[in-house]
Amino acid sequence: MNDHDATRPDGTPRDGSPRNESPRAEPPRDETPTTRLRKELPQEVPAAVPRPEQPEESGKPTLTGRQRLVQGLWPPRVSRAQLIVALLLFGLGFGLAVQVASNSESGNALRGARQEDLVRILDELDDRSQRLEDEKQGLEKQRQELENSSDQAEEARKQTVEKEKQLGILAGTVAAQGPGITMVIEDTKGTVEADMLLDAIQELRAAGAEAIQVNGVRVVAGTYLTESGKSVSVDGNKINTPYRFKVIGKPQDLEPALNIPGGVVQTLEKEQATVSVERSTKIVVDALRAAEQPDYARSSSQ
Repeated sequence: MNDHDATRPDGTPRDGSPRNESPRAEPPRDETPTTRLRKELPQEVPAAVPRPEQPEESGKPTLTGRQRLVQGLWPPRVSRAQLIVALLLFGLGFGLAVQVASNSESGNALRGARQEDLVRILDELDDRSQRLEDEKQGLEKQRQELENSSDQAEEARKQTVEKEKQLGILAGTVAAQGPGITMVIEDTKGTVEADMLLDAIQELRAAGAEAIQVNGVRVVAGTYLTESGKSVSVDGNKINTPYRFKVIGKPQDLEPALNIPGGVVQTLEKEQATVSVERSTKIVVDALRAAEQPDYARSSSQ
């Protein structure tokens, strides 16, 4: 018996067993709006978490802070203006260093002096400053007189005559008198040399001496001293001990200048010479020099 005979025309088995039927599809359940909305929306995609940036790998090694500082400073990039400013600052620093060094040397020279000597030196400096100030005031007065005088020509002539007298005193062509000092040097050992007397003349000039006479010889700008055997010659005129200096100037300036530590008096006394200095309100310098006519120089006003 084949399979066809085992079934009835309606499809049921002949033996009465129920026919295998396919399961029926269940009707869809009621869906809520929320469920439908979720089905309609696209599936959620999780946000991408940014990864920390990784340092770019390069072939060069990473520089340290000190190496970056050195690389930024060298080689230096200097502009022209910066170079000029650096040169100016260098010159200023060098000048200040030289000034400080010179002040230190002058301070060391006076560090070992006694208090009396320092006071005397300060007084001498004050007197020199006062003398320069007086000269400045005199020149200003002359200028004002020339500007305010009704007869400038006459005033100029008077000043010319006065100036001629002053130049005559400096040149030694006219006699002079005034306050000053007299210095006498006794050289019994014959140890005083020409350069020592020349130092005395230079010190007196620096202290403001206006006229100097040594043993009857007028000392001028071109005076020279030489050795003459055991004596000294002044401008070719031989002079013997004692050497007598007659000097016109301010006694308060002249005498301290000779007695400063290490000055003229101490130098001569080391040579076993005797030195005496005396102030006076009237010193007469009457030794004269012949006026010399220049060979080539002429007045520019001619």
